[in-house]
Amino acid sequence: MAVAVVGVLCSLVVFGVWLGEVVIARHRAAAAADLAAVAAAGWLVDGSSSACGKAAWVAERMESELVACDVSGWEVVVEVRGPGSVVGAPSARARAGAGEG
Repeated sequence: MAVAVVGVLCSLVVFGVWLGEVVIARHRAAAAADLAAVAAAGWLVDGSSSACGKAAWVAERMESELVACDVSGWEVVVEVRGPGSVVGAPSARARAGAGEG
């Protein structure tokens, strides 16, 4: 009986660690997307290529990859893929700038 209880407890600990890793990876991807979008919005004055270049630079520094960068007027939308975890690489989208309404 004691071995079964220890086995169940160990399984719960492993599941908790796995779930924590997944949540942390998702939050890191979201943070990278947010910062990349804000950085790109700050460089929109210099043009969309400069803004998307800055977004890629920020994403790279946060150990992520810029997947998409769409500029529409004074608004930028970026998509970032974070580093892989147990269940794959999480992705996140963020928007920044002076959009309409």
